[in-house]
Amino acid sequence: MIKHDVVVIGGGLAGMRAAVEAAERGADVAIVSKMHPVRSHSGAAQGGINAALGNREDDSPENHAFDCVKGSDYLGDQDAVEAMCEDAPRQIIWLEHRGCIFSRLPDGRIAQRPFGGAGSARTCYSADVTGLVILHTLWEQLERFNVKVYEEFFCTALCIEDGTGTGVVAYNMRTGDLELITAKATIFATGGAGRMYAKTTNGYASTADGLGIAYRAGIPIMDMEFVQFHPTSLKENGVLLSEAARGEGAYLLNADGERFMFKYAPNKGELASRDVVARAEWTEIMEGRGIDGCVLLDLRHLGREKILERLPQIRELALDATGKDAIDTPIPILPGMHYTMGGIETDKFGATRVPGVYAAGETACVSVHGANRLGGNSLLETIVFGARSARHAIDYIKKAGDVKPSERTLRAERERIDGLLSKTTGIRAPQLRKAMNATMSENCFIFRNEAQLRKAAEELQSVREQFKDVYVMDKSRTFNTDLIGTLETDFLIDAAQCVANGALHRTESRGAQARTDYPDRDDDKWLVHTLAWKDGNKPRLDYSRKVTFTKWQPTARTY
Repeated sequence: MIKHDVVVIGGGLAGMRAAVEAAERGADVAIVSKMHPVRSHSGAAQGGINAALGNREDDSPENHAFDCVKGSDYLGDQDAVEAMCEDAPRQIIWLEHRGCIFSRLPDGRIAQRPFGGAGSARTCYSADVTGLVILHTLWEQLERFNVKVYEEFFCTALCIEDGTGTGVVAYNMRTGDLELITAKATIFATGGAGRMYAKTTNGYASTADGLGIAYRAGIPIMDMEFVQFHPTSLKENGVLLSEAARGEGAYLLNADGERFMFKYAPNKGELASRDVVARAEWTEIMEGRGIDGCVLLDLRHLGREKILERLPQIRELALDATGKDAIDTPIPILPGMHYTMGGIETDKFGATRVPGVYAAGETACVSVHGANRLGGNSLLETIVFGARSARHAIDYIKKAGDVKPSERTLRAERERIDGLLSKTTGIRAPQLRKAMNATMSENCFIFRNEAQLRKAAEELQSVREQFKDVYVMDKSRTFNTDLIGTLETDFLIDAAQCVANGALHRTESRGAQARTDYPDRDDDKWLVHTLAWKDGNKPRLDYSRKVTFTKWQPTARTY
């Protein structure tokens, strides 16, 4: 048995920030990660991290908070939003003091670029590799504090004894053993669920692990119907081209060479919020003004020097995938599944309903993003709530006594996995994942209606029921990627069911939830969060959690 004060599940930005905060406060902390932390999907974040640093007279944490609330289509909890925006400048300075290399203005101040839905240029950046730079900065801090990292450990279950979280069970890929990892506090930071869809900007590791584990342990999943489709993913492979391109002044063009965004967002154009831009692009495509099923991202007017200085990775990604050089040729793009606004329900300190269990980053729903996340806030959320959840966890463990190792959970997981490995016939997990991907991509896309969502819910229910007949072809114990892929698919099906059912029952359009049969926002009925609880083979929804308001009442949302 492995034992620590705090165990963090996931080695991306939220997980590493939580681990560093706990280590700085003297806790015995460890990270459990299915891959090396610097390979985490956080490294794919390109554009930047938001903070009202005080460099501009027209910006403040309050202005930042208002932009988040408006961007969320008034579904974000305003106490959590304000906490994030107030803490943002401190966290940027914290990163800078630990060696994070931000791009600079000529006078030495941290450079900031405009992003969609923002009233000011407040997105701090490191060219267009911001996530990777922060990731390596935090890895250095883990090394500094000698934080133990259980690399290539795949978490399978949360341990709860007497109503309190007591750690996790994880599959040690190197030995093939299931390990019981006991801790007074457990922080989930496992990222998103992009692999629900056939095409996504997310890495292959974004498989809803933390969501599925918490959901099965009786913790509710919140607001999963709100799925963000990023406006600019490469047509060829779905790879992200950062909002930084539009922040630096890139245009979106249709088949007529028209900058069409000003029809949909007269004031902001290409820098409207992501849900607005994605819907506009898809409307242009569906109405016949696309080019071979896409639109174009045009950087040519920015000039070679600016592109190479500020957007080098975007140019390289486009060149590799399309053979087109963004310096002199527009790039074919279309909306792609990018981010899950929903996640494990937490309060503004990252705490779940189970004492000793926390969540931070994309796997959590605080909710600071509500129905639509603004660009630059995902990296900010990982850093702010990674630190906040760790601080709260440290305060919690000071008062908590020793916890009971959950041998019963370990036994149950051994039986479950032995059962998967013992079968020799049945259905294979990739077949079920393909069916899940197909119905999500067809029926839970940018625009939705009741018939599509009902079909998705029914087809996902069938996929869930078929999973009982899944078998793993590879019977080996060590580095059994067939087994891991099967467990990941199991978690993804849970997440997909929550998305489809939540979207079906929310009879309005708000943020990323665009219902063609309910085109208007319904504040009288739907200023509530969707809580999904596991109930047998499907989610049970309740709407008992109201949206928290502090300063800003809902108004018409225009850009």
